Amino acid sequence: MRKAFLILPLALLATVPHAQQRKGRVGFVDVQQAVATLPGSSGYLSLSKKVDADLAKKQARIQQLATKAAATRSAADQQALGHAQRDFLATQKGHQSRLNTAFGPLAKKVNAAIASVAKSNGYSVVFDRRIAAQSKLVVYANTQATDLTAAVIKALKK
Repeated sequence: MRKAFLILPLALLATVPHAQQRKGRVGFVDVQQAVATLPGSSGYLSLSKKVDADLAKKQARIQQLATKAAATRSAADQQALGHAQRDFLATQKGHQSRLNTAFGPLAKKVNAAIASVAKSNGYSVVFDRRIAAQSKLVVYANTQATDLTAAVIKALKK
């Protein structure tokens, strides 16, 4: 029992340096805005807009079919909804492949700039603001304190 009383204060002292370490910071970057500053990005940005419009149209159609299928509960409406969902996923996969190919040459520069800015400002994690918003991954963020977009754009222009 006496040994436990001697070891406990030592164990607590060992945790003090960890408690004093600075907490990790989370930041956000508008990657599309940063990419727009790079030469040769117009093809990727144009494709991205077309993809967004196409997928938004398909999502709206799925919503309509889901509402109709819920109201009627008919097998035909359920089948149409399932077909629209499969079509959306296939289209999304194809678009993602095309976007990845178009973004490839720009990715190294953007990712390196983001990593550099994040490290120099003490950020442990940086999210793409657009992806975080679309996926509803982040519920709230103080954009004045967490937005690194301007710093990344400045780093890309060097």
